[in-house]
Amino acid sequence: MISLECDNLFSTWREQARWLLSHQIDPSHVSWGEVEVADLFATDEHYPTHNGPFQARIPKALLELLESAACYHGEQRWSLLYEVLWRVSHGDRTAMMAGDQLGSELQRRIKQVRREAHHLHAFVRFIALPAAVGPQMPEYVAWHEPAHDILHSASQHFVGRMGRHRWMIATPLDGVYYDGEQLIHQRQCPEQWQQLARNVEDPHSAMWLTYYSHIFNPARLNPKVMEGHLPSRFWKNLPEGKLIPGLISEARTGKQRDGQASLVAARRGKKISSGHS
Repeated sequence: MISLECDNLFSTWREQARWLLSHQIDPSHVSWGEVEVADLFATDEHYPTHNGPFQARIPKALLELLESAACYHGEQRWSLLYEVLWRVSHGDRTAMMAGDQLGSELQRRIKQVRREAHHLHAFVRFIALPAAVGPQMPEYVAWHEPAHDILHSASQHFVGRMGRHRWMIATPLDGVYYDGEQLIHQRQCPEQWQQLARNVEDPHSAMWLTYYSHIFNPARLNPKVMEGHLPSRFWKNLPEGKLIPGLISEARTGKQRDGQASLVAARRGKKISSGHS
């Protein structure tokens, strides 16, 4: 068995996979994971470190799929990619397709990665830092906890939307900082970034919470649909997240019937009925 460690870098895995293919090493003889000795080709078998004689023709579309799926956190993260690569390099392109069992898992992972990128775009909440912090510091910071390695690629979304402002997104693993001209990615998020993003106070939070609580419509609440669009794992990092459980509880205990939030219902005037005429 050949044991490899790619440090969760697609570029490193790609070089390892190229070497494996060139020596015609079957996927069943390879595993990826942390090894005690950080050797690119850690193995208990004897293979030359240079590439072998076999040269595979790999479609560009496959490499794009593999790079996207490589962002997925899960079991057999890198082994699955090599199995797909092996089959396609030997003429079986069904491994790329959803109709194949292996291809179906590949496509599922890609879909999850894309969905996680959408979650980053939808649920990141930037908070403005005081101007007194300093000219070299970000003007806006955000904390996010993605399930997959999407920060580096998905954060490009904010470059055009934030103009020349300096901003930073910190996660438990990595972080990005835009200095107004270029996007800097740190694979290991500096602790200073994490502390800054997690502890900053939003001076406008009270205003936003008041607005959110007033636009919440209990008569239209569907918890399952809401969870699908706004997974509960993100609530703790959203300003409005602390309000959501209470608003759902109110809706379930009668406010769906009233068709309005309790604070609104307490005001003078006619009650909005959710019944049918």
